[in-house]
Amino acid sequence: MPHSVKSIETIWVDLPLRPVPARNMVREIPHWTLFEICIVTLDCGIVGFGETMVYYTWGESTVTDAAKNQVIGKHPAENMWDDSLGAGLQIALFDAAAKVLDAPLHQMLGQQVRDRCHLSWWDIDLPAADWISECELAISQGYTAFKSKGRPWWDIIEQTRQLCATLPDHFEVDMDFNGFGIDAAHCTRLLKEMEQFHHVVMFESPLPHHDVAGYKHLRQHTHVPLSMHTQTHIGDPSLEVAIREEMVDGFVLCGGATKIQREAHLCGQFNKSFFLQVVGTKIAAAFGLHLGAVLENARWPAVNCHQLFERDCVQQSIPVSNGLATVPNEPGLGIDLDEEAIELFRTEPRDKPYPHPELLIAIRWPAGTTTYYAHTAQFWEDWHAGRLPFFPRGVNLEHIANDGTASWKDLRSRALAGAVHSQSPPF
Repeated sequence: MPHSVKSIETIWVDLPLRPVPARNMVREIPHWTLFEICIVTLDCGIVGFGETMVYYTWGESTVTDAAKNQVIGKHPAENMWDDSLGAGLQIALFDAAAKVLDAPLHQMLGQQVRDRCHLSWWDIDLPAADWISECELAISQGYTAFKSKGRPWWDIIEQTRQLCATLPDHFEVDMDFNGFGIDAAHCTRLLKEMEQFHHVVMFESPLPHHDVAGYKHLRQHTHVPLSMHTQTHIGDPSLEVAIREEMVDGFVLCGGATKIQREAHLCGQFNKSFFLQVVGTKIAAAFGLHLGAVLENARWPAVNCHQLFERDCVQQSIPVSNGLATVPNEPGLGIDLDEEAIELFRTEPRDKPYPHPELLIAIRWPAGTTTYYAHTAQFWEDWHAGRLPFFPRGVNLEHIANDGTASWKDLRSRALAGAVHSQSPPF
């Protein structure tokens, strides 16, 4: 068969983050720099490519031998809808299949409903000064929406006040709490106070997703729309349950092409808006644009995170104007690999989970005490166990640099074992 898969090559790259994301993502997701590029070559010479953010995107974290055996010798269209293959191989198969037809990828996904898609700038939680500088950069590059994280180790009310004072009226903010609202009683008070900022137009995942009654309560007591990820963890409600119980106003769709298409169809049936979250470099961003081109209810700005990197492995830029990016119309994904960048940032595959860097983090409580952690995953554990104050005013987070002293090393060693609470902070 002239258009069957002949070979599959994988290349790992470690991409550089811009300074602001780099110094903040190190607390929680330093491994978001690692990607596996998947290159599929057909017997006819056509090449398709995709990518996997190794510790995040859907399906397998790398292209497995079983996946290769499944697709080699077959037309790419035979397997391109199989989400279990993982992001890199699935995207590469779609790219190759579309190139066989000399057609843009979106023509294989459905009827085109838009030629420009809404995009959002993304950052993890940041101190106020970094929030402000990131939004200034986003605005200068044509964005009109920003998604960030609501975290209880910052004074979120004061930080949001400082940010919004710098924003033009049209600019919108999506605040993603990742369940840190903990329960309806605490969360209602926090969200009602957040409502004063008109730039904040969405509260994403304010509660743990299993709290169906809590979400219904929040919808009755807040006027800012609520959204949540579709089922990503055991115990999360299905999309059908979330719609039937009227838990939220819209959804975050992520995962493989088949999952997204099915969930987008269901959202359309009930007139629920959603945004796509296909995360990675411009490879993932291009795939997300093609999906957004055919999914009518993709009305909220999509998140793809390619803005985090100083340079990635795609030659083209993705220009944004008035918050919208043009859908590629060339064959396949409509973008080309940057071979020079791939060689520059090539790295060896990692068999073990990516380690947390050597960190010492101080949470400065307004009462004058300090709690030290080695990484924020420890804070998450204490938070969900009810051991910490709920979003107090005046709280702040600091990184404590290694000064080479024995006291720093001793404190970090103790923090590695769990939270260290101090009435008289040594740092």
